[in-house]
Amino acid sequence: MIAPYYVFMLIFLLLPILINIYLSFHHYDMSSIRFAGLGNYKKMLTDSILKTSIVNTFFFSVGTLSMTLVLGLLAALAFNKVRRGGRFFRTAFFMPYVVSMATASMIWLWLYDPGYGFFNGVLDLIGLPRSKWTFDVDIALICVMLVTVWKFVGYNMVILTSGLLAIPEQLYEAARIEGASSIKQLFSITLPMLRPTTFLLIVTGFINNFNVFEQVNILTGGGPMNSTTTIMHQVYVRAFVEYNMGYASAVTVLLIVIVAGFTGLNFGVGSRGQDLDLS
Repeated sequence: MIAPYYVFMLIFLLLPILINIYLSFHHYDMSSIRFAGLGNYKKMLTDSILKTSIVNTFFFSVGTLSMTLVLGLLAALAFNKVRRGGRFFRTAFFMPYVVSMATASMIWLWLYDPGYGFFNGVLDLIGLPRSKWTFDVDIALICVMLVTVWKFVGYNMVILTSGLLAIPEQLYEAARIEGASSIKQLFSITLPMLRPTTFLLIVTGFINNFNVFEQVNILTGGGPMNSTTTIMHQVYVRAFVEYNMGYASAVTVLLIVIVAGFTGLNFGVGSRGQDLDLS
């Protein structure tokens, strides 16, 4: 019964990874291929743009993951207490997640437009100077992060809401009898009981954020001055713009190693302290 799944994984996941590793040791320009040894990996050591993309990817991943978790938790806590209209607000928050990233990026591309965009229109109304948004080196990456946060905060809210509903109400009743404040209940009951749910969101969110590409390619194209380029965007540029498939494969191997390393680290840290002491 599970054989079809393993066949699928073998053909569409494991085999492409092995082919990618093979190509990373070759010079391949879509027409000819020749052995390069460790040449592609040595090139990465002196590639300043790749180093910039790594820094951008780390900043993007940590910032986006932090904001989606915090905002998702706040929304889950708020709507979990709402008796009337809670389902409507949860649905409204979740709707951006249903929209494809390409569609969401196109919407925000219009909002950010420095000429006729919505945000600059609002700044004009309140008498503040206009901004270049995605054309500003200092805030372009933050603009891309906001699109991702807008899209995924609803998903985190739904997952965290399911975690909140799984917490036994008796724990809160006992805490109230003991005179525990709402803040004390939050840090002594809610957050510890949400640890498995939060761990799931951290692992999946980290993997998704490190593979960020669509919003970068649509909103900024990696610019201005490579301030928003990411590792996955560099893979695309090297493979399908410069037609340097061998080097793009080497960068992909680097990405796989980074993601696998941090995922393993997350599992190592997340497996600690599973026995909760709620006293």
